[in-house]
Amino acid sequence: MSKLIYKSEEDIEQIRKSADVLSRTLAEIAKEIKPGVKTIDLDKLAFTFIQDHGGTPAFLNYNGFPFSLCISVNDQIVHGFPGTYELREGDIISVDGGVVLNGYISDSAYTFSVGPIDAEVEQLLRVTKESLALGVEQAVVGRRVGDISFAVQEHVRTYGYGIVKELVGHGVGIHLHEKPEVPNYGQRGKGTKLERGMVIAIEPMINLGKAGVRFWEDGWTVSTIDGKPSAHFEHTVAVNKGKPDVLTTFSYIEEVLNKKG
Repeated sequence: MSKLIYKSEEDIEQIRKSADVLSRTLAEIAKEIKPGVKTIDLDKLAFTFIQDHGGTPAFLNYNGFPFSLCISVNDQIVHGFPGTYELREGDIISVDGGVVLNGYISDSAYTFSVGPIDAEVEQLLRVTKESLALGVEQAVVGRRVGDISFAVQEHVRTYGYGIVKELVGHGVGIHLHEKPEVPNYGQRGKGTKLERGMVIAIEPMINLGKAGVRFWEDGWTVSTIDGKPSAHFEHTVAVNKGKPDVLTTFSYIEEVLNKKG
């Protein structure tokens, strides 16, 4: 992981442009999520859309990762490989992407349902997304990384879900992974102090069952240890005074989902 890199206002505006392309990319993916779609086709769509908008996929060839998106289905937590798997009604699918635009990097993820899903899984998605919003609220000057971690943890633990500890959020913007690490568990008032110029990816990864994980032989895919579903939501956020500056947005995605009904 790279060092902590403070960004100027100009840097943050450039990251915002990257984040807009990424947010629109995920909305394009949202349009295509339905039973029968192969996950590799979603990856190809993202590659084309990002390139058509002047960017490059931040994940493609990063440390050897061979795809534009991480696509993780059901019990897969993160870093899943797109492939020939065809989505089925009742699946959930986490789509995690990054964009490099003019040398600036953004990172975001959203977990989608494929048609109707079980009520307990629907609640997992809702609570994980809520925990992201609560964590983001803490990304203001003068607080600490532990305040973000604690906000996520305390919301999620109310429901008895497993919080993934092996994988964490991180700084982002110039490199895909920078300091500080941003865990989804921790103590209020602990960790790196949040200052203007810091840009971080906050990304709760929450399991319906146990917190434990299993690493696949492909060297990338991580799944739950008990085979139960996992949800993942992520925003790129610039630390600011009084109120965080959320650079990515889910608004494009939700506009698509509302139209789909």
